[in-house]
Order: sequence, then C-alpha cells, then structure tokens
Amino acid sequence: MQALVTGGAGFVGTNLIKRLLKEGHKVISLDNYSTGKKENEQNGCKYYELDLSSKSSLGSLDSISVVNQISKFDVIFHLAAKARIVPSIQNPKKSLFNNINSTIHILEFARKNNTPVVYAGSSSSHGDIYANPYTFTKWNGEELCKLYSNVYNLPTTICRFYNVYGDHQLTEGAYCTVLGVFERLHKENKPLTITSDGEQRRDFTYVGDIVDGLIKSYENSSNEIHQEYELGNGKNYSINELVDAFGDYPREYIPERPGEVRESLNTDTKARDILGWKPNGDIIEYIKENYILEK
Repeated sequence: MQALVTGGAGFVGTNLIKRLLKEGHKVISLDNYSTGKKENEQNGCKYYELDLSSKSSLGSLDSISVVNQISKFDVIFHLAAKARIVPSIQNPKKSLFNNINSTIHILEFARKNNTPVVYAGSSSSHGDIYANPYTFTKWNGEELCKLYSNVYNLPTTICRFYNVYGDHQLTEGAYCTVLGVFERLHKENKPLTITSDGEQRRDFTYVGDIVDGLIKSYENSSNEIHQEYELGNGKNYSINELVDAFGDYPREYIPERPGEVRESLNTDTKARDILGWKPNGDIIEYIKENYILEK
C-alpha cells in the first residue's frame, strides 16, 4: 500500500503512520506543523511541510507525487484539521478557512487520481452543527465527501472519532485534549482542573483503536462507494471519574467552557458488525497504568 496521510506529524497521524510502517506500507505525510511536531516524525516515512488550505497546495501535491515516482496513492487518510471547539469559537475564520479548504483540495486531488479518501470525522457532528465553527467544519467535510462520491464516484469513507486519547497526545496549548491537560498538570504537581461540575460524560477512545478502525475501514472500502463508521468505545465516563482514577489527587473546578457538550456516547455497532472492529482501550485503566505508577 502507498498511503498519503495528512496531519501526519500530529496525534492520530503519528500513531497511524507507526502502524502503517510496521505493516510494511509506503507512507508520505503532509503537515503544516501548526500543532504537529517534528519529534513525531518516524523513520521510513517522508514528511512534507504543506499548508493544504492554500490555493497552491494542489500543485504541490502533484509535485510530491512526481518526486516520489508515485503514479497513484492507494489511499488518502485525511486527518489534518484545526481541532477543538474553543479555539474555533475564538478564531472562527482560521478554523473555517483551514478545515473546509484543505478538505476541498484533498478531494480534488483524489478526484483527479481516483484515490479513495478516508476522512476523520467527529462525533460532534451528531449534535447541533451550528453550535460552533469546528463542528460545522467537520460536518461540512462529511458533506463534501458525500458530494464527491455521488457526483464523481469517488470512494470516500467517514470515520467519526470519539474523544481520542493516548500516545503522542498534545499536552500544551489550546488544541490539547482533557487527558492531555491532566497529564501536564499531573507532571507539574498542580491540581487537575475540571470545567463546570465535572459530570459531563465522554466516550473516550484509545488512539490505537482509532488507528485500527481507520485501516479496517479502508480495507473494506471496495464494497461501497461511500461508507460511514462510528469509532467510539461504546462506554462513557464523567470527567470526575477520570480525576478519581488519579487517586487522592487535588482538583480544582473552573467555569464551563463555551460550546461544551454534556454527553457523548457511541451506540452504533456498524464498525463492529461490518469491519470486525473491537475497541480494547479503557481510559481509566490507561490513567492508572501511565500516571499513577510513575508517581
């Protein structure tokens, strides 16, 4: 397999590339390194710094294919995006421009080369798509995938992620996850900050399970021109329960963030039934194994 991974120096992208390389596939990564890190780069993968939202990105994609003597990628895993709700509310133009344009450009490149696209969707698309710019862009990306499948017969697959955690997660800045924040505060011996009352519940899914779902969804992509899968653990925990897993550790409650969702839970079994996907990670066990024992 010759795979193109956008956002390849980021959290999920790094884990996906590790897995693809381990299985002997050829991988090229595209990343603008706004949140991706150079230290995430893996031996055996070629990395290119590219802003996919720019008009010139299509020409750059063609050049990368020529330089690497690739007539056609077998699949594009489109993971690149300005993620997280709060930053999108604070800077809507940046989120809208980046996420929508980059998806259009990837789909155009895929259309010209008839390359299947696996798109990283978000569970937030099941809620109010107008609640914040980030959710709107992820929903918009899904609709663009459906459009290109319907009009151009381009194979596209949507994999909706549910609160991903695990190795290479961000621990600094506006784009880190709740567990990423807890990891940093824990290392700094500072109280774990909980927004609102801490009773909001999330379906947390281990990044290794997400990677498994992405690969399985591509392997099954020949069956239908457009497919959609929910990659969620099927079990949720409150933020308070996450903090409890850290043991007798100080906590601090802070005001609720704008756009905060009270609950997420995947009840769809299609990925399990059709792909044979089985999530094995449990965030409570992950916390105990990775943070408690090291104290």
